[in-house]
Amino acid sequence: MDRRTIGAAALGVGAIGLGCMPMSWGYTGSQQRGDRSLRTVHAALDAGVTLLDTADMYGPFTNELLLGRVLKERRADVFLSTKVGLLVGDQHIVANGRPGYVRRACDASLRRLGTDVIDLYQLHRADPEIPVEETWGAMAELVSAGKVRALGLCAVGARASRRPGAGRHDETIRQLERIQQVFPVSAVQAELSVWSPEALDSLLPWCAARGVGLMAAMPLGSGFLSGTLRPGEGFEPDDLRARHPRFTAEMMAANQPLVAGLRRIAERHGPGTTPAQVALAWVLGQGRHVVPVPGAKRERWAVENAAAARLELTPRDVAEIAALPPALGSWDQ
Repeated sequence: MDRRTIGAAALGVGAIGLGCMPMSWGYTGSQQRGDRSLRTVHAALDAGVTLLDTADMYGPFTNELLLGRVLKERRADVFLSTKVGLLVGDQHIVANGRPGYVRRACDASLRRLGTDVIDLYQLHRADPEIPVEETWGAMAELVSAGKVRALGLCAVGARASRRPGAGRHDETIRQLERIQQVFPVSAVQAELSVWSPEALDSLLPWCAARGVGLMAAMPLGSGFLSGTLRPGEGFEPDDLRARHPRFTAEMMAANQPLVAGLRRIAERHGPGTTPAQVALAWVLGQGRHVVPVPGAKRERWAVENAAAARLELTPRDVAEIAALPPALGSWDQ
């Protein structure tokens, strides 16, 4: 697999990563099986993937424990990314950016992962009660201590700033400008896909101008762009998509032209090419500093996603994707 570089620290990774969250949290709990997830991670690594992305909140904690079983055998094959800053309760998620907590959380993640260093440690969310510079300073101390190699920031949620005229990523950029004064940012993780291209407006240019990598989260639109989800089938109650405005039966039906467009392009590239691979190739085409991190629970999807690194879109393909209708959500009605 082609390799790309994340950030000023020149951290080399495979062009496509693996998001490990669905194996333990957030998606279809009845299908989360440890042994199958282990096979999926090994299959991804065998296919050339190196970046494995997790977080202490996934599970919580069980996703890191799962990856620890892989790292025990294949640490040298892995670029390890995990996150800190969010605590999961029974019915809520809260941010904690206190420096003491960050230091304890890092040590706990290292124990669960069974490693002595994290390649990329990301701040999952800034704590509104703590100046982000204090949290980032504690994370920078972890780099000095040799527990972490580089630091990253996850973009603020889409609804963080809904002032008239505000850009979707304005708040994230404000945070980035502040923490860059404390310690270099190597990567930003933000949603970027054919149906959520907003990062192209300001966040991606900000990263490109400063040599910061962008890890494209949800590059397959939480599975929708794969063409494997059907309107009306529904989701289990613990599946995050059950409450997402784009995953109502009505909106999934309305957004089918997006999948149909990706499928037409895939068919032009020959048998075996899938809409998901076209969607990932589009993300890869947004810049050499962009690394899509699709989630997967099954070997088949992980291997298929990795193969997208070999797909080259033509100018015609890119033009057709640009002409696809924007995705609709229930808030648009």
